[in-house]
Amino acid sequence: MNYRHVYHAGNFADVLKHSILALVIERLKRKDTAFRVIDTHAGIGLYALNHGPAERTGEWRDGIGRLIGVEADPIPSRLEPLLQPYLDAVRAENASLADGATITRYPGSPAIARYLMRRGDMLVVNELHPDDHRQLETFFDKDGQVKVLGVDGWHALKSLLPPKERRGVVLVDPPFEEPGELRRITDGLAEARQRFATGTYLLWYPIKDLKPIATFHRTITEVGFGKVLVAEVLIRPARHPEKLNGCGLVIINPPWQLDQDLDALLPFLAKRLAATGLEGEHRLQWLVNKDGL
Repeated sequence: MNYRHVYHAGNFADVLKHSILALVIERLKRKDTAFRVIDTHAGIGLYALNHGPAERTGEWRDGIGRLIGVEADPIPSRLEPLLQPYLDAVRAENASLADGATITRYPGSPAIARYLMRRGDMLVVNELHPDDHRQLETFFDKDGQVKVLGVDGWHALKSLLPPKERRGVVLVDPPFEEPGELRRITDGLAEARQRFATGTYLLWYPIKDLKPIATFHRTITEVGFGKVLVAEVLIRPARHPEKLNGCGLVIINPPWQLDQDLDALLPFLAKRLAATGLEGEHRLQWLVNKDGL
């Protein structure tokens, strides 16, 4: 599949990925010490929804468009605190719009991370695609808390760990343009563990067919991390291998009580983001939890 970010900005997969990223960053901020966010496949940072590729695909309308804008139903009050960090980052890029207006811009993971960071925290973003890399450099021009790289994401992961802060989150969100990407994630994770075993890792993956996902999960458990949590949302049953039926995140070393947040959030996202006329599904499962909690 071609999952270059610019074509799918703000879709249901972004909502899941970015809402969880925001929750992780907010958990990291509960300690005063600085942390680092590393984004290995970063895209361009900010996406136009009213023209260009994202406007042509329109996928954002069934993603972020179901949470913000004139056509979005209200979010239940009990879930507002869980979604607020993420949605505040989106609203910040659309601050000039009147309340309730349709959004026109969507922040990718680098922009969301930067919005949520404090002074002293650091962001490293990497994007190999030359056009996207140039746009990413322009977006973060002269920002002293951000370093922009343009190398292979897996090479970047090797060179950037461990961060000097010894605290942080690593987002791995490859484009899945070539076969074997799930295997590369596992291999890269095994090397990362040797350098930064205590870090939090968010590993995004598409769900088209469930069989390779089951194999991926089994392999992840063999890497040797003490805590591995899986969060998935399906917008339709995974019976259509030619379609993006859902997506998930493998969360290595999740912050304390993140599982409780996701236990409340995932059912809502599955229902709200489901394909028209269908019931969404979700899964929250510990693959490894040596604490036995």
